[in-house]
Amino acid sequence: MDWSIVFINFVYAILGCTVTLVFMAAGFKLFDKITPFNTHDELQKGNQAVGTVVAAMIIGVGIAVGLVIGMGLN
Repeated sequence: MDWSIVFINFVYAILGCTVTLVFMAAGFKLFDKITPFNTHDELQKGNQAVGTVVAAMIIGVGIAVGLVIGMGLN
């Protein structure tokens, strides 16, 4: 087994995870800017509708960026 390939794929996956987290944070900030209410305050109040939308947005961005990373490893 060539360990350099394993190491390069590991580094690529770590960088991909970092990029994914950055895009998720940016998506949350953008969502907070375009809505007429403060998303963080609504989540603290326990607003389940806002929580569901934020969760769906985070899952969607995670899947999209994860597919890009996964296809890059092939």
